[in-house]
Amino acid sequence: MLLYFAGQWHDGPSKLEVRHPYDGSLVDTVPMATAADLDAALAGAVEGAAVMRKLPGYERFQILRRAADAMLARRQELGRLISLEEGKTLAEGLFEASRAAETMELSAEEAKRLGGEVLPLDGAPGGAGKLGFTLRVPCGVVVAITPFNFPLNLVCHKVGPALAAGNAVVVKPASDTPLSALKRVETSREAGLPPLAVACLAGCGGELGKALCSDPRVRKISFTGSVEVGQQICAVAGIKRVTMELGSNSPLIVLADADLNKVAEATIASGYGNAGQVCISTQRVIAIDRVYRDLLDVLGPRVASLTAGDPLQEGTKLGPMIRERDAARVSQWVDQAVAQGARLIAGGSRQGTLMQATLLADVRPEMRMSRDELFGPAVGVAPAASIDEAIAQANDSRYGLSAGIFTQDIDAALAFARRVDSGNLHINWGPAWRADLMPYGGLKESGLGKEGPHYAVQEMTELKTVVIHGG
Repeated sequence: MLLYFAGQWHDGPSKLEVRHPYDGSLVDTVPMATAADLDAALAGAVEGAAVMRKLPGYERFQILRRAADAMLARRQELGRLISLEEGKTLAEGLFEASRAAETMELSAEEAKRLGGEVLPLDGAPGGAGKLGFTLRVPCGVVVAITPFNFPLNLVCHKVGPALAAGNAVVVKPASDTPLSALKRVETSREAGLPPLAVACLAGCGGELGKALCSDPRVRKISFTGSVEVGQQICAVAGIKRVTMELGSNSPLIVLADADLNKVAEATIASGYGNAGQVCISTQRVIAIDRVYRDLLDVLGPRVASLTAGDPLQEGTKLGPMIRERDAARVSQWVDQAVAQGARLIAGGSRQGTLMQATLLADVRPEMRMSRDELFGPAVGVAPAASIDEAIAQANDSRYGLSAGIFTQDIDAALAFARRVDSGNLHINWGPAWRADLMPYGGLKESGLGKEGPHYAVQEMTELKTVVIHGG
């Protein structure tokens, strides 16, 4: 597959190999962008931004609507490609392909709704006879840096709103998973997007990403990834608008009145999907003492039944992790927690990139399993004496992206919503749930700004104030 920039597809001498995480087989190769490629891409994007700025909102809507339809028509192809390059099960890949099309559809609708407001200037001293209103205008060139774990939908969450707002966008996908992003360029070009409005470059994030983010031609950066890389981007960005979707170690609180079967169902769905490689994956379950042991009895056998295997085989529930070193890291953290006193209830073994679904009990807040972002198929369960102690444990983190609680007590649910420091809060489900239209973003070191097409468009536009002074 080729790179796309400056309105054309480009080859290059150095190739990036994309390998299937399950068996290491070669899926495809992609050229690695050079410094000259980057300069040409940004120069083209500057021209493309001028074209997009003049394109009426309804035309942008039509283009994005056609792109969404094209993605739906190619759902089987895109779903299989996602599974091949990222390793998630085929069912998960197909689901992501459908969600990505929905994200483009939502973005298309926002292209028709980009407006301002009338300002009541006569309510200000000296404002009589004056008319004020606001205009939203595109930022210009947007850089979108995306992670491996949702290689199509998270690209669409940045590209769709950027184009809906009238910007040009340069995409830098994760080095492990560039193919879905390049396929998305194909669908947009087929839908009639102006040639210079989008570019997609592959290469080392440390070099290519830094060069893109520090370039003064870029006016907006949207990044999803680790806290450490987010900090590096902010350090080199200069005066630009930035959206940062960063890490988490999401908690799920279980109170005494919870339906434990529903808790187990939610923990399986939100803790082990995509082999736990989800930024809002359930990592910490905090259960009230009264139901702690009962929950482990219900949850343990269900986790043990999630055997890892070939993601392309029907019936596989847990695919491989993206790289063997990541699976080894998860295994090491699990072993470390056990050495520090945690109990292994299920799983714990690893073979190559396949890490078995793992459940730990008696996990303490000071363990790395609790404190850092695991990003793998393991969940730690800890006891708490009261809701106050459970909320304190939930907040004992530098992250604040998503959290959940199970309870039938409305007062407890509202206390959770008000007091837990998290950008997304779920009552009677796990933290790993997201509708693509909702505002999505974190507190503390989990990030800055919001995604979701309506909210991302606000982040990718500038606000102008206009005042007409009457005679």
